[in-house]
Amino acid sequence: MKPLLKPRGKSAPPHSRRVWRWLCGFALALALLLVLVVGRLSPLPPRTLVMSTGGEDGAYHLAGMRYQQLLAAHGVHLELQTSAGSIENHDRLRDNSVSVAFVQGGIGPQSNGAAPEKLPLRALANVSLEPVWIFTHTIDVTHGLHALAGKRIAVGMPGSGNLKLAVDLLQAYGMDVGGGGTRAARGGTILTPDSGMVAAEKLQRHAVDATIIIAGPEAPAVRRLLADPAVKLASLDHVEGLSRRFGYLRPVSLKRGSVDPAHDLPPRDIALLATNTNLVVREDLHPALAYLLLEAAQQVHRPASLLERSGEFPNPRVTDFALSDVAERYFRNGPSFLQSYLPFWGANYVQRLLLVLLPLAAILFPLGRLLPGLIAWRRELRLFRHYSELKVLEQQFTSRTLDAEDRRAAGEQLDRTESDIAKTKFPLELSDRVYTLRQHVDYVREQISRDRGT
Repeated sequence: MKPLLKPRGKSAPPHSRRVWRWLCGFALALALLLVLVVGRLSPLPPRTLVMSTGGEDGAYHLAGMRYQQLLAAHGVHLELQTSAGSIENHDRLRDNSVSVAFVQGGIGPQSNGAAPEKLPLRALANVSLEPVWIFTHTIDVTHGLHALAGKRIAVGMPGSGNLKLAVDLLQAYGMDVGGGGTRAARGGTILTPDSGMVAAEKLQRHAVDATIIIAGPEAPAVRRLLADPAVKLASLDHVEGLSRRFGYLRPVSLKRGSVDPAHDLPPRDIALLATNTNLVVREDLHPALAYLLLEAAQQVHRPASLLERSGEFPNPRVTDFALSDVAERYFRNGPSFLQSYLPFWGANYVQRLLLVLLPLAAILFPLGRLLPGLIAWRRELRLFRHYSELKVLEQQFTSRTLDAEDRRAAGEQLDRTESDIAKTKFPLELSDRVYTLRQHVDYVREQISRDRGT
């Protein structure tokens, strides 16, 4: 005769062991999923960045070299590319041949009537002032640059912001200088494509009559000419009016004795024009690298200079370009908590992980509140299954007379049921049902024994 109930085969592992196996498998699958999702949604920042600076002896390139050292300390290699100046830097950014560059005020889309948001370029910060230095020997340009008509003027290389600004100023005084670089049609003025130390040396040798240099006071050419008593630095009467005419310019003052107090240089306050320098990046630059550049900018541009107080730069008052979202958060909130206490790559990894974990937690938290109810339902279902087995067993022995094999199979079934009840951890609210089930198991066992005795 067939057994009353089919044996369930080998005894299943304890419930707690199965739960642990399920949790471990789920944790492993979740970890693999996180690795895939983090790599997809937030890839690692590149370890190489390309920056366009300026001439090798210019302030842009000197600042770029300091950026290079600071980024190297965080494992990022900054490749520097020299250039003619801001216009070439801007073109390289638009062509996607570099990712970051210094761009002088008056070069960007806003100064040229375009919407800055439509270009894939964003400013990280306004990092410095670039004064317009006009050096001559004996020519007095205090009352206007028209005094330079018919003279030889070093104005910078083609592709530089220096040339563009110099031409704008000369044309504002009615001088016919064309696009620069050739003898003008009227007045015989010659614009030479000399910049930096070359322009300074030519002025000192009287190879040119004047030079217009747009650079920070730390630029070697500017320092050289400021220290030369034979060279005259122009102080313009029209700085206020010119700053209104050209929105990217602002009046500044070089104070008496600030260059060399021992020799009273300059001997009086000098009225200068200045433009801003924007640190510009491509819009798709990795946010972690943008933060790293902003941290470097704090160290490079924060100290005081002849025209700037300590802490005045960098700042978010950018010109010509829309401010980057990363920069806006940086200047509003400062560096993130993780970046303040973790190395660059460690902070970046944790941030990328949180980018995925936080939305995932927002989904799993409500589901987690349902988990206790689900577990309780599974345990209650298990209890009902045992009741169902007992009912079937009882129906079997009441419908016919059991032989020895039937009673043995029924006893094994009851033993397995008791063992399963003992190993399962039922919640307190099911305690009464558990005790009732045990009583029913004993009752069925007693009925089987009584049937054997008849």
